Amino acid sequence: MTAPLRLIALDTEDLAIMSAHLQDSLVTVGDMAYLPRSKRFAAVAARFDWVAEAEGKKERCETGFHFERVLKVSRSGFSQQDPAQRLMLLSVAFAETDSPAGQVVLTFSGGAAIKLDVECLEAQVQDLGRRWTCTACPNHDLEEVSQKQAS
Repeated sequence: MTAPLRLIALDTEDLAIMSAHLQDSLVTVGDMAYLPRSKRFAAVAARFDWVAEAEGKKERCETGFHFERVLKVSRSGFSQQDPAQRLMLLSVAFAETDSPAGQVVLTFSGGAAIKLDVECLEAQVQDLGRRWTCTACPNHDLEEVSQKQAS
């Protein structure tokens, strides 16, 4: 059995590792929340385990992740009115604006995105335990990805 994932990101290098592990996670809109009094954005996802896939297993794992010191959250490309809608997370990136503050961008397939204005980069991801076998690996239309990157 693959060891449970637990990561902390305090800089862009840490976040790149976190993003790689979260790539292709399925996130239900109703499983994301911004807690303004706590300055926290949190979500639960069905993370595709790319490490297990390298060992020949196709598994997803229930995984939680959150960002601290969040001042503002904005979304595009999806509606909060549909809490059952599932989004596939493609990447998580950080752009510094006024050091150490910046913006975390969660990019989802289909053009959806969440932007978090943060005082500084502080994030965690942790497997919550439940693991299940899936039938296929996520794959991406490379032509579509190339077109999005060019625009």
